[in-house]
Amino acid sequence: MQIDIKQPILDKNDTLAAELRARFAANHVFVLDLLASPGSGKTSTILATIDALRDEFNIAVIEGDIASSVDAEKIKAQGIAAVQINTGGACHLESAMVKRAVDVLDLERLDLIIIENVGNLVCPTDFDLGENAKVMILSVPEGDDKPLKYPGVFQIAEAVVLNKVDTMPVFDFDREAFDASVRQLNPGAPIFPIAATKGDGVDAWASWLASRIRCC
Repeated sequence: MQIDIKQPILDKNDTLAAELRARFAANHVFVLDLLASPGSGKTSTILATIDALRDEFNIAVIEGDIASSVDAEKIKAQGIAAVQINTGGACHLESAMVKRAVDVLDLERLDLIIIENVGNLVCPTDFDLGENAKVMILSVPEGDDKPLKYPGVFQIAEAVVLNKVDTMPVFDFDREAFDASVRQLNPGAPIFPIAATKGDGVDAWASWLASRIRCC
């Protein structure tokens, strides 16, 4: 006999995610779930995105980490509401965790919530958080073969951010091969090359995100 423990967990998660999605829609809040490996530059990308969009939108961030509140403190230092979720070892966020974070936010005053998921390219792909879009961040030092090794996360991403492009001359990164792999897995996903810490390419990414928020 085989007992499937994964599906009941996902069913419970999806039920709560649907409730969250309805709650976000009622308050006209766009929710972005950012997926990436550790060290890809999720927080620096969030900070650059905030800088580009804060004049038009009210933004909050939910930070998911196994431990510590380092990233949330960086966000708060910019005057942005941030809620830290420490998973205590879990490799992904779940809708119940997000609900607890959302409960301390004033949704009526927000336009955008950015969820920084736990650094992982596998586990978070299965868990609906009630978001409007999942976006994948890959950094150049991670290599151009990641779409081939982790196809699932690229397939579910509505867009792909290629970060740290300023380091491309230092690393053996084949941009054409990377783009081809992404388009094979997800033909409709735009790819945004950026250098988050320098601001390069952020305007195009922020413009795409702003258009999605306005449609929310």
